[in-house]
Amino acid sequence: MRKLTYYIACSLDGFIGDPSGDATAMLSFVDEEFFEFLKSEYPETLPTHGRRALGLDDLENKRFDTIIQGRGSYELALKEGVTSPYAHLREYVASRTLKESPDPHVEIIADDLVGKVRELKEEDGEFGIYLCGGAQIAGELLDEVDELVIKSYPIVYGSGMPMFGSGSAVTEFTLDDVRTFKNGAVVRTYSRKR
Repeated sequence: MRKLTYYIACSLDGFIGDPSGDATAMLSFVDEEFFEFLKSEYPETLPTHGRRALGLDDLENKRFDTIIQGRGSYELALKEGVTSPYAHLREYVASRTLKESPDPHVEIIADDLVGKVRELKEEDGEFGIYLCGGAQIAGELLDEVDELVIKSYPIVYGSGMPMFGSGSAVTEFTLDDVRTFKNGAVVRTYSRKR
């Protein structure tokens, strides 16, 4: 069975962005050391257009071959004119409002998100599924999340978009790994307690 991994950046106070979902304040922490970590450990999480701009389009996937993101996360790319932000992965966007995909490589999941994720997890394969965000679909899929990879940056928003949408039940995870960086960033990896 394939794993669903919620791989997300957050502030010290647990927000993945400001109240509107904007997380650009965290980008300043992606310095040379942290970028090397991303390239070597999670290369598939770098958007395709960014990889191409940096001459990194040949990076091989190490952990994921599929991505699921919410409409809000997807719209960040659409605003930049990018219709397939993770063309190196199989792309799904969970949305009840997008009626059709603007790109043949991106499949819209309009209903039964949990059912679709369970179907994807049942597939054979060496790679897992990258849950990109946002908070609403992370909350909907909490029972399906097998692993959390939380990139915490030394910044406090005070208020904003939480990691999981409201209504989530208490769920326990076990700490597997902690990696620290000179800029104050910390990456924690947790597996679900079952």
